[in-house]
Amino acid sequence: MIRKDNYTLSGAKGRPMLVDVTYDDAIKNAPVVIFAHGFKGFKDWGTHNLVADYFAQNGFRYLKFNFSHNGTTPDNPVDFADLMAFSENTFSIELEDLDTIIDFACGGSGMAAASGVYLIGHSMGGGVSIIKSVEDDRIKKLITMASISSFYNLWPEEIEIQWRLQGVIYMPNKRTGQQMPLKSTLLDDLDKHPKRLDILTQAKKVKQPWLLMHGDADPAVPLSHAEEISAANTDAEFIVVHGADHTFGGSHPYLIDELPALLVTFCETVISFLRK
Repeated sequence: MIRKDNYTLSGAKGRPMLVDVTYDDAIKNAPVVIFAHGFKGFKDWGTHNLVADYFAQNGFRYLKFNFSHNGTTPDNPVDFADLMAFSENTFSIELEDLDTIIDFACGGSGMAAASGVYLIGHSMGGGVSIIKSVEDDRIKKLITMASISSFYNLWPEEIEIQWRLQGVIYMPNKRTGQQMPLKSTLLDDLDKHPKRLDILTQAKKVKQPWLLMHGDADPAVPLSHAEEISAANTDAEFIVVHGADHTFGGSHPYLIDELPALLVTFCETVISFLRK
């Protein structure tokens, strides 16, 4: 039977992180796949739960979580109810959160301990996952989905100047209509850790087997990001999914019981890669 266990962990600065693990209870000690969501994402977005079920049905434990400063709360897990936390997020915070999640998966404090994990990172979570894979050999295989290739070029230079002067900028969320604040401490984090947070430099150092997937119809993160990553690490298996957008057909809310065809292609390709 497919089951889902829910946990709450203490993330960076003591902020809570909701975690769920989907698995087939007939399979003992199944390998663990960790999914790291992207910017303005959360673990229960759109198709994420259907993807978790798909992996569980194919013999994996699938762990998803909310980064501690993604703006959701335990009481409001699918709404950006804590914009103060969102405003204080940094890439170093997300790396700290991901370390906590891997500790949880491998430590056996709440779930059966894993000897290592597979890591899937989407979009901004892909950039974080690339860096973490260099730093943590508990990650046995890496999958990036529509990953960014840099934290540095996500906004025009003139916006960065204004951002530093004002100490905050507001990012529109088209889905919710919210103006989501980001403090300039995010830029300070980049200034303090230029080598660690350089995705392409870190990509060259990834030693684990790596599946790099990107759609050629992605309007949010152009295919050129994946091409840059592939050029930095030619050992990574690079697959362009023709017709795929940023979420491979997913949306939020997603009211259909079946995964979109392109997302099924993604899942099948990843599972084949993990079973090699």
